[in-house]
Amino acid sequence: MGDDAYNPDPQAHPGLHLIAVFEGAKGLLALAVATGLALLGPQPLRRWVEDLISSLHLDPRDGVLPRLLNAINPEAVYWAIAIVLAYALMRLAEAWGLWRTRVWASWLGCVGSAAYLPLDLYALYHHHGWHTWTLLIVNLLVVAVLWRDIVKRRSI
Repeated sequence: MGDDAYNPDPQAHPGLHLIAVFEGAKGLLALAVATGLALLGPQPLRRWVEDLISSLHLDPRDGVLPRLLNAINPEAVYWAIAIVLAYALMRLAEAWGLWRTRVWASWLGCVGSAAYLPLDLYALYHHHGWHTWTLLIVNLLVVAVLWRDIVKRRSI
């Protein structure tokens, strides 16, 4: 069989396919967001933030949302599209690699998921609810499964 043929590694962790589906869904969602940003452009986003400021009765000259409103322009939207597309491509490549039980995809997923752990801990410190605990636990499980997969296949 060629290198492109699907030949699952018998030493690969069985949870890789579940993580692949999850990462693929994140990649597809990011593609949808990038497409939406490209189709909408900055004006609807500006109107949405203006409406939010108005409905929350916030000061339109000071605060996070007015600063965000001032930052929304065509160039910023193009940068956002590029960043979201890069994220989507990375997640889709990772999903493909995990589904095909490639060890490089386990490395990519492990490093990528571990990078979120400090943010998860920060969120837990400031907003300690069931949802932040759930995100932290899921992220820790993903890192653990991918790390176990890397170590297990390396010891062969």
